[in-house]
Amino acid sequence: MRTHVNSVGLLVVSDPALNFSYPAHIPRECIDALPSLPGVYIFRDGAGKPVYIGKSVNLRTRVLSHMRTAQEMQMLARTATIDFERTGGEICALLRESELVKQHQPVFNSKLRRLREMCSISMAGERPEIVFARDVDFALAQQLYGLFGSRKAAIETLRDVVHARGLCTVASGLEKGVPGRPCFARQVARCRGACTGEESAAQHAARVRLALDPLRVTRWPYAGAVAIVEESAGLRQRAIVDRWCYLGTGKAPARRRRPVEPSFDVDVYNILVRPLTSGALCIEEL
Repeated sequence: MRTHVNSVGLLVVSDPALNFSYPAHIPRECIDALPSLPGVYIFRDGAGKPVYIGKSVNLRTRVLSHMRTAQEMQMLARTATIDFERTGGEICALLRESELVKQHQPVFNSKLRRLREMCSISMAGERPEIVFARDVDFALAQQLYGLFGSRKAAIETLRDVVHARGLCTVASGLEKGVPGRPCFARQVARCRGACTGEESAAQHAARVRLALDPLRVTRWPYAGAVAIVEESAGLRQRAIVDRWCYLGTGKAPARRRRPVEPSFDVDVYNILVRPLTSGALCIEEL
């Protein structure tokens, strides 16, 4: 709800709901065609360009909810027609939505857009190191912790963990130290002395790994690609995934002379990591 002062000094309350009307310009047949089944829906403008892409386990109910939402008037005003794709289930819908948003970059989708720079905290050695997806295969690397959109975000998280768990800022790479001289945290009794040799580098590294463990990135748990199988109202769908990368639906990707390596996708990872590792999905190894 918005407020402003008019020309005579009266406080006026502007409620979007008061000015909202059902978007009659959207063809009724678009709505009538929507099934109460899982899938992806696309709001398109007059030129056919997607302005918003969403997913639901019940397409009809979800799209109708947009029609009744005053806060979405701007998006609805830009919409000329609505398309949909059925999927075999919720996971296939989530994966397809993520793929379409990255492909079309709709103006009203703020999430699921491709990150320009993805990085993580690596503990392959005895001190944390910020590594980037362009240099390291995040799907197969060992001892990665956290997925971040920038180096700054990764360092801020590492700093919070170091301070919360009494780790050494020098041994953690957050502070430049002088050999034998205590870091600031040691001077205020928040460090066990990794900077002065009172705690060994191996012991400190073990404590860093333990502190970062809740952020551990799960390695791809299969030898290669798998199909995630879902079925709904007669539609059986196989979503092909390899190394946390969605490759589409249907059969396994055909072999090519120059095969394209799967690229780790943080959205696919976030969609699949829990259900896949918990055994909640129907999986076919390819």
